[in-house]
Amino acid sequence: SKVNSQPTILFLQIRTTEMSGASVTYSSTRGDASQANLSFREVVMRGLAHDKGLFVPDVMPSVTLEEIESWRSLSYADMSIKVISKFVKEDQVPSDVLADIIKRSCKSFRHEDVTPLKEVGGHYVLELFHGPTFAFKDVALQMLGNFFEYFLSTGSNGGRLAVLGATSGDTGSAAIYGLRGKKGIDCVILYPTGRVSEIQERQMTTVPDANIHCVSIDGTFDDCQDLVKASFRDEKFRDEVKLGAVNSINWCRVLAQTTYYFWTYLRATDDKKKEDNDDVTKISCSVPTGNFGDVLAGYYSKKMGLPLDKLVVATNENDILHRFFSEGEYHMYDINKTISPSMDICKSSNFERYLYHLGGDDPVTLANWMSAFESTGKLTLTGSMLKKAKQDFMSARADTSMTLSIIKDYYEKYGYMLCPHSAVGVSAIHQLDLVSSTTVCLATAHDAKFPDACKRAVDPLPKPPPQLASLWSMKTRSSNCPNDLKVVQSFVKKRVAERIAGEQKKDATREDTMKKAAAFMIGASVIACAAIVTRSLLMRKR
Repeated sequence: SKVNSQPTILFLQIRTTEMSGASVTYSSTRGDASQANLSFREVVMRGLAHDKGLFVPDVMPSVTLEEIESWRSLSYADMSIKVISKFVKEDQVPSDVLADIIKRSCKSFRHEDVTPLKEVGGHYVLELFHGPTFAFKDVALQMLGNFFEYFLSTGSNGGRLAVLGATSGDTGSAAIYGLRGKKGIDCVILYPTGRVSEIQERQMTTVPDANIHCVSIDGTFDDCQDLVKASFRDEKFRDEVKLGAVNSINWCRVLAQTTYYFWTYLRATDDKKKEDNDDVTKISCSVPTGNFGDVLAGYYSKKMGLPLDKLVVATNENDILHRFFSEGEYHMYDINKTISPSMDICKSSNFERYLYHLGGDDPVTLANWMSAFESTGKLTLTGSMLKKAKQDFMSARADTSMTLSIIKDYYEKYGYMLCPHSAVGVSAIHQLDLVSSTTVCLATAHDAKFPDACKRAVDPLPKPPPQLASLWSMKTRSSNCPNDLKVVQSFVKKRVAERIAGEQKKDATREDTMKKAAAFMIGASVIACAAIVTRSLLMRKR
């Protein structure tokens, strides 16, 4: 399906505006009127739009350079409050509650900077792996879990939510750690059998909380993701279980990830500000990319006004995005199993959001493109459309040998370990000649999560963090399902019913205990009163 650019097509950039009192609203990329102008609360709880589209902001808040500079001395949490409150105002989440949600989310990280920036090999590395599961997705999923908790406690969904997510490795454990033990929430995570690292699987399956359910699927990540999307399209099922999303189809994920782009800019330009240099320095970011959500957050940050120069889409052998940005060909091929499994994706969910903006924020254009892709597995853009895409993103591809070479070189030369995904991003800047003090590579996971891959480049490996080493001695718990929608939906319904029955039993037990306690108190009060009366009568007789 080839789409030729016409000269009459008007390219519209995302509208920016100063939001004062009202929160940003959101509409679906597919344009259904019932999915337009929805609130932040609604899109977070809904996840995927009911017309198969993804929610995008109706307007894009703007930030000035003066504002950004005023955030330079703030902590990561306080800076994040500034960024997110550009979208979320008092009409959605009271400011004190928003601050609490963000600060509690950041406290779960092991480093005081949350996402520290380090200089390595003539460029910067943004370490996004200091959260509970040692992966970048902790930044967003700690916040999403806390937003879910607040919205459920204040009336959404009748206090119930069944989260169904798909993972290629990192989303699953990050979602589980963000949702474990939260009242009213069931979390079911689908992952492809044999296509995540052992550590990634153990991070998910060793969590004992009763509301967590890990399910291996006989298929690929794309199969898992298709099961999730199909479930959202099933209105009866969706409404029955109160379905919610943790994958980056949920707008909250992308919004939360914009915060570390602002943090990166501020930390990468600290030295220039100390030199009293008033010139505006732009930074470039190289992002290991699978589902396109991480790099999309950078795209939105740039649209808000953050001084970003180049955004690099770095892929492994599953290079559908690299082929698009270099040749205009978004063509599906079979998925290759690689040493960077979280990027083994051939249908990037968040890419639809970018295509919507590339097509001038026009849902009709987007719907035509997606219809062509969904029916043929191919979408080709040429001419001015491709030129505009290349202006928005650069791209590069690193295969297994290139990835291992980068891991080996950086450890030998700089004593710095990269995970296979992060190494893909570093390889990209070497290929594109972007190594400089204004380039940042996003390190998306800790190397110890991928020991088998890293050992092919570095042997012996550095000692892993104790939190990961301890996983090998812990009990695991998981289920297996075929790649069958009805089977998966039956599993979810059964687990939701079990949780509701369990909560009802607890509530009944609690009520019975309270009744017994009340009866005891009444009985004790009666006995005490009788004793007082008896004593009074005896006193009178005397």
